[in-house]
Amino acid sequence: MTAAVSTPARPRRWDVIALWGGIAFSLAFTALIAWLGPRLDTIQLVPDQGAAWYYWKLPEPTFLTRFSVWGLYLLHQVTAWGLIFYGQTRVRKYSTGLQPVNIVALATTAAFIVLHLIQTHIWYDGLAQDVSIFSSQGSVIVLLVWVLLMENNRRGMFFGKKLPLGQEVVRWARTYHGYFFAWAAIYTFWFHPMVSTPGHLIGFIYMFLLLLQGSLMYTRVHVNRWWTVTLELMVLVHGTLVAIAQGAGLWPMFFFGFGGIFVITQMHGLGLKLWARLLIVAGYAAAVIAVYAGRPATELNEILRIPVIDYLAVLLLAGLIGAGLWIARRLKGGRRSAEVENAA
Repeated sequence: MTAAVSTPARPRRWDVIALWGGIAFSLAFTALIAWLGPRLDTIQLVPDQGAAWYYWKLPEPTFLTRFSVWGLYLLHQVTAWGLIFYGQTRVRKYSTGLQPVNIVALATTAAFIVLHLIQTHIWYDGLAQDVSIFSSQGSVIVLLVWVLLMENNRRGMFFGKKLPLGQEVVRWARTYHGYFFAWAAIYTFWFHPMVSTPGHLIGFIYMFLLLLQGSLMYTRVHVNRWWTVTLELMVLVHGTLVAIAQGAGLWPMFFFGFGGIFVITQMHGLGLKLWARLLIVAGYAAAVIAVYAGRPATELNEILRIPVIDYLAVLLLAGLIGAGLWIARRLKGGRRSAEVENAA
């Protein structure tokens, strides 16, 4: 008889456990926001005044309503940036476990989520009281464009083909993306009070997941391609559902616009077989035909608006980063020249 050979147990993936725990927390807390939402229905708000108006803000803010949200936002923001800096200078290596910085980040993220709910039910207002609605929308748009830019080397930009972007630009975008992403997510998170409209609820789920992603920095799950593309596609779900709720008939622009970016760019980083990619393209085309078959042909331009804007924005962002790096090199070169002259 031969002795049975025992197969060594796989080590626990604490990063994956934390991911699924964070997702469960996000869904449960969103349900809590929905349950507590009717408590805020008695607050009297100013009638809607158009696209540039944010409806969910107090007609007469006070020092405390402003101080509560701005104070907590700034504390949250500085904490997140400090943790990112710590990770970049002390951790730097990816692992399947959780580093102390991840545990602290997860705990502080959960704490600020709870604090925001308390702040909403006591003082109501978010940052929207003092800043433009377009600043919140714009921050998330730039975040998504930034992802397209920094993933250019891995998955390409157009059907697997890379844009000829400077490697220094892409490297800088990858190295420092965490600081901007933390700002975009945390700023948008505190922009809105935790009210329970369908648009806010799906938006908070999205923000919770982005904050979770940031808390899992330097773990393998943080760079898992299926998880990261899921985060990218959440904007499709959010944009489409909000457009349907508003009833303006613009939902196809969001659904097919962000869906088009998935077909053109995002799915090519998933390692899918050719037949799977062709099937996705065929499904996308069939859905476009089904939705637009009874509409004027001129409305087809809706599906191009978001992709065109996003790809042009990639070029603009790359240009801005490149210009900043060029200016930094010039300033550094000038300082070196001055030091040489002084030494002589």
